[in-house]
Amino acid sequence: MTELQELREPPEAPGIRTARRRYVTVCALLWLPPGLGMASLVLLFSERGMSLAAVAGLFAAHSLTVAALELPTGGLSDVLGRRPVLAMAGVLNLVAFALVGLGTTAWVLTAGMVLMGAARALASGTAEAWYVDTVQAHSGPDAELRTGLARGGTATSAALAAGILLGGALPWLLGVGPDLGARLSEATAGAVLPLSVPVLLGAAVRVVFVGYVLTVLREPPRPAATPGSVLRGVPVTVLGGLRLGARDALVRRVLLTAAAVGSALAAVELLMPGRTVALTGATGSGAMAYAALSCAGFVCGGVGSHLAPLAARVAGSGERAVLVCLGGCAGGMLLLGATASTTHLLGAVLAVVGFCLFHLGIGAASPNENDLLHRRVPSAQRATALSVQSLAQQLVGALTGLAVGVLPSGPLPWLLTGAVLLSGALLWLRRAGLRSTPVTTTP
Repeated sequence: MTELQELREPPEAPGIRTARRRYVTVCALLWLPPGLGMASLVLLFSERGMSLAAVAGLFAAHSLTVAALELPTGGLSDVLGRRPVLAMAGVLNLVAFALVGLGTTAWVLTAGMVLMGAARALASGTAEAWYVDTVQAHSGPDAELRTGLARGGTATSAALAAGILLGGALPWLLGVGPDLGARLSEATAGAVLPLSVPVLLGAAVRVVFVGYVLTVLREPPRPAATPGSVLRGVPVTVLGGLRLGARDALVRRVLLTAAAVGSALAAVELLMPGRTVALTGATGSGAMAYAALSCAGFVCGGVGSHLAPLAARVAGSGERAVLVCLGGCAGGMLLLGATASTTHLLGAVLAVVGFCLFHLGIGAASPNENDLLHRRVPSAQRATALSVQSLAQQLVGALTGLAVGVLPSGPLPWLLTGAVLLSGALLWLRRAGLRSTPVTTTP
């Protein structure tokens, strides 16, 4: 049997199809609210009287909370279970979105952003860990994972794209015609602004999310958790996950790749808004152009995720697919760098192509990377490993943001981060000799 034939999907049990459908639904419900708030959150804070420095402080509070809780919450998910942790994340997010949507003072908004960060850390990797646990409980450790992971990535991107479009359109729609937004603000004494509506809609979606998680997600049996076992188990699980990243070459490669992707994402998120403003010549039109471009990026990421299994079949293995897809990402970054100093139409078109290629490649690479990761990591450390991966991406992204801020504008920041991403892709040139049994670590 050829390697290409081995990669073809075997017949699936109904339980696997059900798990995949539920995982896709959870991904969509989980990421629609952040998409709804993405277009209006900064403007909402400004409307509440927050200065630019205060807005930056609110987002810093969110980011620092995620970074501080990423590993402990991953360990909590591995010890306590996926369903209770996901439900806890949904409840915290519900409170956070309500505080952010209705809050009028700095301390209330700060509390909302901190709770939002805690919820983000709780949810990080937990739904994916549930899906992998469920599929492997049905079909064993060699179960096919890539298709479900790819569809989850597609659902995430589609939810973000739909959310940013709806979140950007709602405040505008409330201001046309009879100006329902002004009436709403007057009726609530200013507690609800038109810019609050997308965030409050996100809170309503969180109610649906919690209900879905509690009623639909069933977990494979695990030992009953007590407060004492949780307190003892979380630190042990976190240390085991960190040791796994240090000892296993393939896991280490995944973490280094996540760091390289985080560096590139930080550069894109920091530099693209300024480029759209420079291209359109005005802040308002530049912001609209960036929102449309972000939506296109999410769509490309979703398409890439959907094509991840095909990329593995065409490339011959998941590892080669990661190499090719990340190479395409790096090509997109280098194209963005090559057009950084131009404002003519051809340069703008090439920049959009590079932006879309970047997101397409990330979308296709991620399910293939995580398929390899899950085959190497035992269930007891799965969410922790995903948290370590997320933390590597966030920390390197934060450091890259600081570095990009002091570099001269133009091609240099793009080319440097593109080179980092290319280095991450080249890590996959040599096969790692994937084992079918997971690595275990001794606490």
